[in-house]
Amino acid sequence: MILFLAARPVTARPARARRPSPLAPYARLFARPGARAFTAAGLLARLPMGMLNVSALLMIARIHGSYALAGAVTATALAATAVVGPWTARLVDRHGQARVAVPATALAVAGSLALVLCVRGSAPAWTLFLCTAATATTPNTGGMARARWAHLLRDDPAARHTAHSFEQAADELCFLLGPLLATLLCTTLFPEAGTTVAAALLLTGILLFAAQRRTEPPVTAPDPAGARPARSPLRTPGLPPLLAVFTATGAVFGSMEVVTVAYADGHGARSAAGAMLALQAAGSCVAGLLCGLRPPAGNPRRRLVAALTAMAALLTAVPLAAATGRLPLVAAALLVAGMATAPAMIAGMALLTARTPAARLNEGMTLAVTALLTGIAAGSATGGRTVDLLPPGAAGPYAVPVAAAALALAVALVTLRSPTPAAGETTQAPAS
Repeated sequence: MILFLAARPVTARPARARRPSPLAPYARLFARPGARAFTAAGLLARLPMGMLNVSALLMIARIHGSYALAGAVTATALAATAVVGPWTARLVDRHGQARVAVPATALAVAGSLALVLCVRGSAPAWTLFLCTAATATTPNTGGMARARWAHLLRDDPAARHTAHSFEQAADELCFLLGPLLATLLCTTLFPEAGTTVAAALLLTGILLFAAQRRTEPPVTAPDPAGARPARSPLRTPGLPPLLAVFTATGAVFGSMEVVTVAYADGHGARSAAGAMLALQAAGSCVAGLLCGLRPPAGNPRRRLVAALTAMAALLTAVPLAAATGRLPLVAAALLVAGMATAPAMIAGMALLTARTPAARLNEGMTLAVTALLTGIAAGSATGGRTVDLLPPGAAGPYAVPVAAAALALAVALVTLRSPTPAAGETTQAPAS
């Protein structure tokens, strides 16, 4: 019996298959040399984008006692950025990120610090407009980061999708934390603290970002044969309609902010508006990160239309919740509606990357931001006008962001149809 047991062959247990981590796409993304360094620096430089306007608004309103003046000055900064931003981006594409971003940021920081001095010294109102116009040279850090990913991942469409998802989540996070940090600094320290800290963070972040030279996209050298340079993104077929979609999407954001503040104020809880809008941004941030965990399905045009459809559908729940007069219910509806924002922006940026000439990619990204800013301004104005026409705390103004989302979907359905996909729009299998 003992001999029989000893002679019995011993079979090894099969090794249990190791399940891949659900965060593996992001782990592979940041395993690339230099990726973590330029991403960390980019986040530091991007955080002030959510701080500067709020800080200037609080600073001017507190010291000058005029929200009208504060609003006009911040609106001037927005308009100047929409005009100057694409030109700055064109210089970045032509001469390189490091050579242009640093001096452009230095000029913008000088404008912010001059604004602080003019406000503190009770300078004439026209000087405030002049100083804030100088901040328009601030480079689009998000666009430069996306351009680096496009260069590093040019042969890996699945990784590009993950990078687009991460960058969109990073945008949402910065615009979630930025206003909160600005408000905290301006209200607990002194009115100028928000603008001063934002300027310091911006300059430090850009210097660190520009120092990461090994991940910087190369500048396209001029063709010695005299070939024509890459056409402007505005003249690229299929791009102007996409910018129109971004403008309508921006109107959703702008009107939602104004309407939510007015709705909370009408119900005697204006301080709750910030938390309600933060929930919307949080929903978008989480959705963006989740998008990056799965390979893209279908080409970007179809994904964009699907995401815009979801956004328009989910937003219809917000006015219904507002009609009940219960702020927690509205906050929950905003959280759910926000989850459709990031997928729409991710698909839109992927489509923009596919349709923009590689040599003008940063300019194309900045044009998208300009379109969003234009839509935000138009949405804010329309939402504010609608609020003034209806009783305080009414749910009716929430029809404005719903209509803007429906407009974005209609524009996408009508203008983005194409019998054949553009280069880079075809469905590609993810890299294994």
